Amino acid sequence: MSTEKQARWYFGGLGSVGAACATHPLDLIKVTLQTQQGNLSVMRLVPQIIKEQGVLAFYNGLSASILRQMTYSTTRFGVYEVGKQHINTDTFAGKIGLAGLSGLMGGIVGTPADMVNVRMQNDVKLPPENRRNYKNGIDGLIKVYRHEGFRNLFSGVTTATTRGVFMTIGQIAFYDQIKTYLLTTPHFEDNLITHFTASLAAGAIATTLTQPMDVLKTRSMNAKPGEYNGLWDVIRHTAKLGPLGFFKGYVPAFVRLGPQTILTFVFLEQLRLNFGYEKTKKSSTQS
Repeated sequence: MSTEKQARWYFGGLGSVGAACATHPLDLIKVTLQTQQGNLSVMRLVPQIIKEQGVLAFYNGLSASILRQMTYSTTRFGVYEVGKQHINTDTFAGKIGLAGLSGLMGGIVGTPADMVNVRMQNDVKLPPENRRNYKNGIDGLIKVYRHEGFRNLFSGVTTATTRGVFMTIGQIAFYDQIKTYLLTTPHFEDNLITHFTASLAAGAIATTLTQPMDVLKTRSMNAKPGEYNGLWDVIRHTAKLGPLGFFKGYVPAFVRLGPQTILTFVFLEQLRLNFGYEKTKKSSTQS
């Protein structure tokens, strides 16, 4: 693998971790809205969490969120960049195909940490006696393995991987395509403005593509053993809420995924420009 591809791989994972740290409270609000039985609004939910749990409750599950990005995002960025050596991504169809494969692989690898992350975030709305009380992401993985078995580490893997496919298409493929298009115009250069514009558009597209699967994934991962009899049962229960039930939490999802996508690619591009292949090449030229 070339130095450029290696840099993109690791920088993608690092950028995603940085973005997750900044947007974790928004992710927690989204998960809480998706798993609640009532119709509590964001404006009522936030004060309630602060009153009952304190401000630090918004960072419940942060360690699992970081672990998820280290597995899920590093894998999908890595597969995407390595795959460029074997799949023609000069066309948009090529980008979509490779991004879909990358999201599939990332979704599988990241499911255990994602499941623990969902559970830790959901603890804030449960009575104290019903909370799982995982100390951190690793502790959650160990407890799930010991008490529920290896198979349950991949609870919700079908919806997680499907979501991973659409998420990666929406984020990486569309970001690549939009950035490439912008750079062909005389109005944009390879700088922060271009990275921000392309990532903002990619975040909006990714949210729309993934929200139904995100709702199903969250419900599946947070379910107690035996609560649902397969994916179709999850779909059936969600459908009882009406068509909008599949888009429950859409606004906080976009409020979270928009900044998360922007920060991921801004961090990635800044790492690439300042510490990656381009920086090394420039230094070598100046020498």
